[in-house]
Amino acid sequence: MKINGNEIKPSNVLQHQDTLWAVVKVQHVKPGKGGAFAQVEMKNLIDGRKLNERFRSEDKVERVRLEQKDFQFLYAQDDMLVFMDSDTYEQIELQSEFVGDRAAFLQDGMTVTLDMHDGKPIGINLPQFVTLQITEADAVVKGQTQSSSYKPAVLENGVRVLVPPFITAGERIVVDTSEVAYVKRAD
Repeated sequence: MKINGNEIKPSNVLQHQDTLWAVVKVQHVKPGKGGAFAQVEMKNLIDGRKLNERFRSEDKVERVRLEQKDFQFLYAQDDMLVFMDSDTYEQIELQSEFVGDRAAFLQDGMTVTLDMHDGKPIGINLPQFVTLQITEADAVVKGQTQSSSYKPAVLENGVRVLVPPFITAGERIVVDTSEVAYVKRAD
């Protein structure tokens, strides 16, 4: 769908320079001399490059709608991750680099959402929160208060996270996968 340059909004996906770009930031500028334009910061969905581009209101750009499909994580094999389509039961393999650092949060049977374009996956969304057990946690230093400082801990998946002093090894906690941060004790 073609849209005008002044209609671009953050989170839009655009077809520009023969590739897909996610709009990160848009600033509308009206200089004293000349016409108004939108200064758009974009991130390439394929290779992660960033681009700053100016679009005038009369410029036409192609806005792309991504299809979102639920997949279930099955297992990791070497550097490949295997997912199954929840509707058709077809399996696909993705490089672990596709998921990046967040691959450590994948758990057997976890449902993830893949952003698809022309039948190819171009993005992945993990659940925002996961529950994991702490395998190592530093001892509490006497005199520290609950709100003053956090201590390092290691989760069962090997990821390091900062936790409040009252959390000990063996406890289960809820972790925010996007921020890699402690949220609360698990129920």
